[in-house]
Amino acid sequence: MHVKEIWRYPVKSMAGERLSGVQIDKLGVAGDRKVLVLGPNGRVITSRTHHKLLGLKGTLGADDEARISGHVWNSSEALALVRAAAGPAAEIRFYEGSERFDVLPLLVATDGAIEAFGHDGRRLRPNIVVGGVEGLAERSWPGKCLRIGEAVVGVQDLRGRCVMTTFDPDTLAQDHRVLKEIVRKFGGELALNCYVTQGATIHIGDRVELFSGRECEASRAS
Repeated sequence: MHVKEIWRYPVKSMAGERLSGVQIDKLGVAGDRKVLVLGPNGRVITSRTHHKLLGLKGTLGADDEARISGHVWNSSEALALVRAAAGPAAEIRFYEGSERFDVLPLLVATDGAIEAFGHDGRRLRPNIVVGGVEGLAERSWPGKCLRIGEAVVGVQDLRGRCVMTTFDPDTLAQDHRVLKEIVRKFGGELALNCYVTQGATIHIGDRVELFSGRECEASRAS
């Protein structure tokens, strides 16, 4: 198995950027989801309720500042784009706490499961896509660990999917059948909630090994 794709989402609920390599640590991919869109009540707004956010692209510049469709996240231009997508009272905030993640800091998908899914893998919003995986083998991975290059990643459980999967990542056209298929074919769960026990820089093509037992538990304890 190998690292087939790496994705970062510098702004939560927006389109992400594909990378050739990145540092991962206890809080997942470096620079991932540190910029949030908030509503007038101070709560995070996501594309579950405001799908037009998916039409904006989050990137990280050479200065390590997040950008929204080319504009620095805290600029008036970025705010105008966000308010057009999420409402006139929306605000943008920078936040580094672990609460910015819906479940765990890292989402891992596999090429075999994406093929079985039968739709664009970007709908699943993975951080890492592992290639060379047969069929739905990922479903037996919870409780085990992955060695990805020099990093070690623990697999907690399968990710329950939501309405975000129903939106085409390019056109934003909605197809409710996608989520219904996930429920029918995969029990509503696809891809893996993961945590990092040993950080490192990972690259496209890095070898990925699955292991379990005492070695995995020792990695989690450390």
